[in-house]
Amino acid sequence: MANVDVLNMNGEKVGTLELSDALYGPEQVNEALLWEAVKHYRASLRQGTHKTKSRSEVAGSGKKLWKQKGTGRARIGSVRSPLWRHGYTVHGPQPRSYDYAFPRKKLLGALRSALAAKLADGKLTVVDTLEIKEAKTKLYRAALAKLDVTRTALLVENSKTLTQALVLGARNLKGVELVLNNEVHPYDLLRYERAIFSTAAIEQLTEMLEKNASKRKLGAQTEAA
Repeated sequence: MANVDVLNMNGEKVGTLELSDALYGPEQVNEALLWEAVKHYRASLRQGTHKTKSRSEVAGSGKKLWKQKGTGRARIGSVRSPLWRHGYTVHGPQPRSYDYAFPRKKLLGALRSALAAKLADGKLTVVDTLEIKEAKTKLYRAALAKLDVTRTALLVENSKTLTQALVLGARNLKGVELVLNNEVHPYDLLRYERAIFSTAAIEQLTEMLEKNASKRKLGAQTEAA
């Protein structure tokens, strides 16, 4: 078990939290799986609106420009030929979706790897609560500075403890994003320098990952039997 200090928004230690080595140990980091998760996430963000004109969409007459033989010129059938300027494009890109199915087991495995990597790098912080007495961006910026946030940060909160004050206070912070623990993606953890979890958020996320890991082990034992 790894003991992690629980801080308040003033950067003061108020307790400790035990994190299982089976989920957060350094040996859980799988770089290949992280690469797959990031590739899938970035593919789903692509708009896929690229398009070139086909033969039927290019403007121009379909009339043969000159007779096939006897002119001394190269034979040509249409001014819309792909060999000519302003002609159509052969096998050009067409609008499509780049998204593809990604197994949930792989996604959760990548999430475990990202959390373990953050913890190993000392970039994972746990606070008792992300709440501040006033929903002011200035106060949240000062609080993050006390938590050693110098560049970018990902704030992760539980849906049950998320308040409007937290949303309003954190939404205008440059380089800071607020997400729920059931929506956090490995890409988010790798994109931001520091990850700051509330106690409720990381406990619920850990419980979900442990249940998934136990199901995975049970399934492997059943197949072996």
